[in-house]
Amino acid sequence: MFPPDIQNLAQQVIMRFTEQKQRIVMAESCTGGLVAAALTEIPGSSIVFERGFVSYSNDSKIDLLGVLPELLERFGAVSPEVAEAMAEGALTYSHAQVAVAITGIAGPGGATTGKAIGMVCFGLATREGARLHYQCDFKGNRQLIRLQATEEALRLLLSTLEKN
Repeated sequence: MFPPDIQNLAQQVIMRFTEQKQRIVMAESCTGGLVAAALTEIPGSSIVFERGFVSYSNDSKIDLLGVLPELLERFGAVSPEVAEAMAEGALTYSHAQVAVAITGIAGPGGATTGKAIGMVCFGLATREGARLHYQCDFKGNRQLIRLQATEEALRLLLSTLEKN
């Protein structure tokens, strides 16, 4: 279902989080659940994958994840700040130890001044209090951008364990 590099990363995430007895929650917008799908493709993922939120609209970001409307108005849905707030909300509404969130513009439409197609923002929150957000600028069509974002999210998950 997924390219081999994404399958391999997902397998590493499941293996490493299982070893560390850590659970994951995802909050996805532009990837529409692709990271959750990649993780749950791996046998034994139920030990690690706690739940996932697909919050595509602004209303769902507010209703499901508790993102403040003022934050969306100030920075826009596609922003590192909103990605971090999504991760914090996912962590709050789950039993996981690590939350990763993704929001971006996969195209072919949706670009605005200062926010191009391929702009994808990631947020991380952990029960230990770590918070992180950053932006990537991916190239390609909608499918490629979403796959690159999925791969980056899996790499972000792995990096949280490497830092512990």
